[in-house]
Amino acid sequence: MAQATTQSGVALSRYKVLDLTQARAGPTCAKQLGDFGADVIRVEPPPATGREEFYAGDRDGADMQNLHRNKRSITIDLKSAEGLGVFLRLAESADVVIENFRPDVKHRLKIDYESLRKVNPRIILASISGFGQDGPYVGRPGFDQILQGMCGLMSVTGKPGQGPMRAGAAVLDMSTGWLAALGIMTALLEREQSGCGQWVQASLLHTGVALMDFQAARYLQEGALPVQVGNDHPTSMPTSMYATLDGYVNIAAAGHAMWTALCGAVERDDLVVDPRFCTDAARVEHRHELNEALASVFRCKRSDYWIEHLNAAGVPCGPVHTVDKVFEDPQVQHSGIAQTVTAPGGRKIRFVSQAIGLSRTPAQVHRTLGPKGEHTAEVLAEAGFDDAAIKRLQSMHII
Repeated sequence: MAQATTQSGVALSRYKVLDLTQARAGPTCAKQLGDFGADVIRVEPPPATGREEFYAGDRDGADMQNLHRNKRSITIDLKSAEGLGVFLRLAESADVVIENFRPDVKHRLKIDYESLRKVNPRIILASISGFGQDGPYVGRPGFDQILQGMCGLMSVTGKPGQGPMRAGAAVLDMSTGWLAALGIMTALLEREQSGCGQWVQASLLHTGVALMDFQAARYLQEGALPVQVGNDHPTSMPTSMYATLDGYVNIAAAGHAMWTALCGAVERDDLVVDPRFCTDAARVEHRHELNEALASVFRCKRSDYWIEHLNAAGVPCGPVHTVDKVFEDPQVQHSGIAQTVTAPGGRKIRFVSQAIGLSRTPAQVHRTLGPKGEHTAEVLAEAGFDDAAIKRLQSMHII
């Protein structure tokens, strides 16, 4: 059988997305769709309004380029009646609208789901928020670090006795954006049967609690309150980080078979029969004594030795990289995780490539973020606005 031709970035090319988002979670959602070829149109306020992007730095900087790749940029003043009319006309032929305003803003602007479905019953509105679309916290601004604290994540991150610690990446923003993209795809798939759009909702709070996963499940079902255990795994040891002669390694020897293999590899078979360590539960209970015994072994040799030696013995083991070392790693390089794109003018920009691989219609980074409103006239012309109408809107600072 002949192999199908690979077509990059076309998996979602039949869909048009209007992206009203700022900050990180919303743009991440839209970027996920754009990487697979959706026509993502980023709607920004015209310069005359004085409203600018926040929490992302300069337009040509790394953060903005990363968040808004694979998008066309247009400007519309949504607070004006004429601007709303322009947006609703675009929405007539769009498949998806993504927004992460505070929940009441979309209603004030008249771009809530009920308003959008009147002009396009097939439209899918994705709303991303800190706390959800209603409830006692609906008016609060929601940001990653605030919700890391409220979902319990900070209470289990860090070393015992040193106080709560945030995760070192924007895990709730990113995860919420990805979950919202999954919700959009689910709604698009369902629309093929029903012919109707629907309202997709995602919040950082719900995402954060969901990320607590087994920690939350243990509390809800068993009443077990999770606590900080540093680099240790809360329920399976030895799964932890250990200092070596020249750095650190991560070890994950969960279960009796791997524990036995680890003891053999480090020539400490005596630990297998030690009653403090003979079961997983015992090793968790005596984690401090266990870590002391293993620390004395690992600090005697270099990280590279342990990584090779333990993996050869079937014990999961890996380095603890700084970010520069991440992109020097042979597997990272082999997998093409860093991708270089040439921007207009010849500037080379490196991105983290799309994390999901498709064999026939893979993602592609094909467009960098250009000047604000770069594609306004182009997009409006596609929607049926003639040159005179576009020039009139420009003269009124609507676009």
